[in-house]
Amino acid sequence: MRQTWGEYRVFFYDEQGALKAVPASWTDVGEVDAFVSVAGGRAHFRPADLVQLVTLVARLREQDNGDQGE
Repeated sequence: MRQTWGEYRVFFYDEQGALKAVPASWTDVGEVDAFVSVAGGRAHFRPADLVQLVTLVARLREQDNGDQGE
């Protein structure tokens, strides 16, 4: 595990031998996220991730509206 792209990532080799990486938060490596621990399996998403999703959807909608105006 090492920090890249602003977050800790876990690196591994896939079946074809290509180096791959996933966010450490997607794995059981490292520290347990405090929200995940307190939620105890009752919440499927962390609030910070939902905020990022809302921001992404808003940007995509703006792009889509801009494309339709041309």
